[in-house]
Amino acid sequence: MSLQDKVMEEMKTAMKAKDKVALESLRAIKSALLLLKTDSGSGEEISAEAEIQIVQKLVKQRKDSAAIFIAQNRQDLADPELAQIAIIEKFLPEQLSEEEIEKVVKQAIASTGAEGMKDMGKVMGIVSAELAGKADGKTISNLVKKNLI
Repeated sequence: MSLQDKVMEEMKTAMKAKDKVALESLRAIKSALLLLKTDSGSGEEISAEAEIQIVQKLVKQRKDSAAIFIAQNRQDLADPELAQIAIIEKFLPEQLSEEEIEKVVKQAIASTGAEGMKDMGKVMGIVSAELAGKADGKTISNLVKKNLI
């Protein structure tokens, strides 16, 4: 079952339950998928990797918004964003813990022979490709920096 089909099923459930937050979140995913499909110009299906990237982007946008709202003492605006994050994250693969990510980072550093910050790009490329969808870029970046210094 494709992501779009899963989203449609969840939307039906949210409509029946009159869950506005879930419905808004699911519509955002559906909209992003439709935009990607029409942008490519072809009627082909979207790859699983592209679907995961879209969902990650939506989660990141909401995390950034929530952080801004919290910094401005606007918890009333941050709460809906945080609620949407919880719903959208259901469509992402299981996220790895920091220890698991660090293990992959250390393996990548050892395999590339990276010695300092000048090699960060090489390590980031390998780790990001290996952990696509399982970890966010900011966490990976922080752990790479920590282990290269």
